[in-house]
Amino acid sequence: MRITGIETFTVGAGWKNWLIVRVHTDGGVSGIGEGTLNGFVRTIEAAVRELEHLAIGEDPRRVTALAHRLHEAVSNEGGHIHRHAIAALEVACWDILGKSLGVPIHELLGGRVRDSVSAYANGWYRTERDPGAFVAAAEPVVELGFHALKLDPFGTAHGFLDDAELALALEIARALRERWPELAILIDVHARFAVAESVRVARAFEPLGIFWWEEPTSRDPDRSPDVARGTSLRVATGETFHTAGQFFELARAGGVSIWQPEPMSLGGIGATYGVARLAEASGAWLAPHQSGGPVATAVCLQLAACVPNFLVQEHFDPFNEAWTAELVTWRPELDAGSGRLSLPTAPGLGLDLVDEVARAHPYDPHAYLDVHAEGWEQRLGHRGAARA
Repeated sequence: MRITGIETFTVGAGWKNWLIVRVHTDGGVSGIGEGTLNGFVRTIEAAVRELEHLAIGEDPRRVTALAHRLHEAVSNEGGHIHRHAIAALEVACWDILGKSLGVPIHELLGGRVRDSVSAYANGWYRTERDPGAFVAAAEPVVELGFHALKLDPFGTAHGFLDDAELALALEIARALRERWPELAILIDVHARFAVAESVRVARAFEPLGIFWWEEPTSRDPDRSPDVARGTSLRVATGETFHTAGQFFELARAGGVSIWQPEPMSLGGIGATYGVARLAEASGAWLAPHQSGGPVATAVCLQLAACVPNFLVQEHFDPFNEAWTAELVTWRPELDAGSGRLSLPTAPGLGLDLVDEVARAHPYDPHAYLDVHAEGWEQRLGHRGAARA
């Protein structure tokens, strides 16, 4: 079996564009992958085309060899763009391999260790930055069955947070806590604060029983451990790392036991599975980042099925534009009693792209998220919004 062609779909999904790739073969089997990165979808699509000559004619079932070739044959470090392009192709090849053997990808990685996975909601608070508005937005989310919600209550803060803004952020989290005493509340800092400021703000949140403190400071793997040592909150980080070596440095620094690899940033399933094993050896747990489309969701759920130290999965899908539910042929179901997601069971990735839906929603030049722009919480997708 050989790769004969690569097809790309840039999908405008409201506040973000998604890049989905289909790899065709001469064996009658095709596979899909995703390479979404906010603000860079067309750039990554171009990178896929730049790498295309290295994939055409290769056997897609030799996934590791092909992914290695896509990385090493480019004699420089292409960073996130390069890795996202590799990931889109690598996942599509895993999809082809699984389909060719009639098994889901997780069976190729050792089989299931669980039949469902805990999930937390993100993207649900498309509203103004107000305690009552956040509670109102959370009501239907809890009714859906989510037992955990993530939010960034810090507005446009960068570096430091004045006392009035801190008071409002605390009021938002406190309103959620008072409404749902048992709810797991996860705070995403979006790397806003200097180390000392992140520690100061985290300590103010400690009495609210926050489940974790995410991306607390500079995305340097040496800095989040400094925050972790200064607060009793669990610190989570790693979504912007694009090499396994960065997670090695995180392990060496210690203090952070929740790792958030983004499979698209790392170059796909193989690299992320390797980080999962490194986390296991380091006593850390995996909670992959996922703010892309439903293909990327399926990637994370394949890993959730087979990684023993998998903690919880981020889930945006129910809060994306309504039509996105028709973009693919399978979606996970949320069990309202347990707050857990079902896992894919069909061969390969477990789903396929519905081409006509993708083509009906082309690339949107306005679809962009800037968490330092006023009103970003509403996720309106306005490129060039005024900065605070």
